[in-house]
Amino acid sequence: MNPRNTLSSLVVLAHLAAGRGALAQEPDSATTAVRQLSTSSQRELQRSIDELNGIREQIANEKLPLDQDLTKYESLLTQLRRDHDKATRSVDEGNLELNSIRNDIKIRKDELSYIANLLDEYARTFESKVNVCELQYIGNAVDTAKQATENNALSAGEKFERQLVFANLSVQRLFDVVGGLRFPGIGVDLQGSVVKGQYAILGPVALFAAPGGAAGLVVPQSGSSKPLIRPLEGPLQLGLAALVEDGEGDVPLDPSLGGALKALVQKTNIFHIFEKGGPIMWPLLAASILALGTVLLRVVFLVREGLRRSRRALDEFFAAVQRRDLDGAVGVAKKSKDFVVRALGYALAHRETSLQSALLYAQAQELKRFRRGIPILDTVITLAPLLGLLGTVTGMMGSFSLIGGDLSAPGAITGGIAEALIATAFGLGIAITSLLPFNFLNARAEDARHELESASTQLELMVHPQSTPGSRMPPPETAGGANGDVGEAEAFAAFATGGS
Repeated sequence: MNPRNTLSSLVVLAHLAAGRGALAQEPDSATTAVRQLSTSSQRELQRSIDELNGIREQIANEKLPLDQDLTKYESLLTQLRRDHDKATRSVDEGNLELNSIRNDIKIRKDELSYIANLLDEYARTFESKVNVCELQYIGNAVDTAKQATENNALSAGEKFERQLVFANLSVQRLFDVVGGLRFPGIGVDLQGSVVKGQYAILGPVALFAAPGGAAGLVVPQSGSSKPLIRPLEGPLQLGLAALVEDGEGDVPLDPSLGGALKALVQKTNIFHIFEKGGPIMWPLLAASILALGTVLLRVVFLVREGLRRSRRALDEFFAAVQRRDLDGAVGVAKKSKDFVVRALGYALAHRETSLQSALLYAQAQELKRFRRGIPILDTVITLAPLLGLLGTVTGMMGSFSLIGGDLSAPGAITGGIAEALIATAFGLGIAITSLLPFNFLNARAEDARHELESASTQLELMVHPQSTPGSRMPPPETAGGANGDVGEAEAFAAFATGGS
């Protein structure tokens, strides 16, 4: 039976029971019907109660497994929550660890990049730290290491591997050099020819020996990967070939780590430089000797003229002119070696002709003595740079002619460039050193001109009033003194003997 119907029946019976009191007042027939209905209702009620109890019992019996299932599923839910929390914690820890790993990866990448940059810089500066001849056997590794960073097709590991190969090779080269290293190669002799031979490196010293040829010290050449072979002189040369070829022999001791040997080979003097300058050096040498001789002569002249200067004689000359003792003034000028007094005396001796013209002539003669040699220096100053430029052109012509022909002689090519530079340097040096005494001599000549002009002006001012109309001039016989007038020829002879 459906529990809902049973409950409906119970409700109906309850209403009937409630209305029993009202039906008791009805007639007996109605009472009998009610009783029957009541009995039926009670039976129905009892049956419904039994059914309800059965349902309750059934519910109680079915509730226990459900409770057990519920407890089971709640326990499972709790476990799943624990697992979820554990998984969440694991995910969080994994994220933290992942970030830490990423940071470590970034640090390692930065370290690798730093190491790669160091290796790249080491490879690029390696050439300047070793002898140029060593690049003939380690040069490929150097080029590979330098090109590794520029090759985008290589991975970081491949780039690092190539750089590491070069680093290992450079370390091995260090140990080999300490114990002595020999390897075949090519060099350039003093004649500019490329020769094949054997290199030997002993610490900082690099030697070379060609089969059947002379041995020598390895000297780097600017702009060339082939070193220059310079033989040593005297006893230093003995045993070098055997040392290079056999690995045994005597080697010069050089406590300066190769510096003394290089200085010995590369030392030079003015004669070597003059020879390298080419044929144009001879005209430059002649110009320099001419300039030097001129400067020395002019310096001697100026020193001598400075010693001959006499302020006392000049004062005596003007004092005699002031007293109108013109012959006495001329006598003072003849006795003095001062060029100013001598010029004034000559002009005063020829006052009858023209005092002003005589002064100008005397000044010109004295200034000519002071300016003697200056045109030579002027010519040298102009000519020396032009000769140097000519040497530059001829040297460069020789270098370019070799470039167009035999390219295997870099020494000859650089020799032409050296000739050009040496000639230019000598020409400029001669011009510069000649310019200083040139200006000095000009300044001294200008000082002499000012002194002569000043003294001449003073003499004209003192003598001029005697030449004005109305003034009394002493007669020629009186002006000549006791011995008569001084002739023009004698005055000029006296003036000429006083000059240099």
